Amino acid sequence: MKIYIDGKYFDKDDAKISVYDHGVLYGDGIFEGIRAYNGRIFRLDDHLQRLEESANAILLKLPLPIKEIEKAILETVRLNGLRDAYIRLVVTRGVGDLGLDMRKCKDGATLFIIADRIELYPEEFYVKGLTVITSTIRQKGLDQVTPGVKSLNYLANILARAEATAAGAQEAILLNATGHVSECSGDNLFYVKKGKIFTPPTSAGILVGVTRNVVMELCESKLGFKVLERNFPRYELYSADEVFLTGTGAEVIAAVKIDGRVIGKGVCGPMTKQLIKHFRDYANASGTPVYEAVKAK
Repeated sequence: MKIYIDGKYFDKDDAKISVYDHGVLYGDGIFEGIRAYNGRIFRLDDHLQRLEESANAILLKLPLPIKEIEKAILETVRLNGLRDAYIRLVVTRGVGDLGLDMRKCKDGATLFIIADRIELYPEEFYVKGLTVITSTIRQKGLDQVTPGVKSLNYLANILARAEATAAGAQEAILLNATGHVSECSGDNLFYVKKGKIFTPPTSAGILVGVTRNVVMELCESKLGFKVLERNFPRYELYSADEVFLTGTGAEVIAAVKIDGRVIGKGVCGPMTKQLIKHFRDYANASGTPVYEAVKAK
């Protein structure tokens, strides 16, 4: 495996950053999780736009222009000979001292890229669905560092997922300060009721997921349903016909039991099944080509 760090490529065992990097010391940085399917990087422009927006929100100057970051991503995937991959793009504040002052990170941001394989859930879970609980961890408020920034500080998400694991579940739902459903520890959330599809709005305190946006487009173009964005309590999930989650790692996957309540018929529902198929068809037929440009030369 070859890993990109600040313009150079290193073997996995030699890929290191400083212990004085503020990403390590304080979680001061941002990241994107990106997928490649069939030799094409899925929605790369969307991920890079979100990276720029996150960087701007935390006053972080990207070390390279976006087009150069895009080239580095493509080259990292090529060097690792991958056609289907999970790509982790990370930008930290860079090397500083033991204080909080970002001005002390005088050499600028650190950028590294990992391209590897991922299987978040075995295929059987896409058939039988996930068990989910509601976490005791509350989503950060919009008056704090907004969940819309994909920052390196994922401690709340990690603790929520740990609660799910302890309860024998695969995912955890985070409520916001008003008790409305926000998102899961690593996924966005939708539910189906009487032929209508609902999802929390950005005001609920969510990361606006790239996969979430694609699924909303597919709901309209393939299923003929416009997704309704509104606040709702977790009770509405208990009485839903179907619940499904979306994310870069999970793609589209059903939740069939929440807090001990069976959702719908307790299996992946018909609308979720359709969306899984439509999403996979779309993901495997679109994206930024990794290898074609090299062949053309």
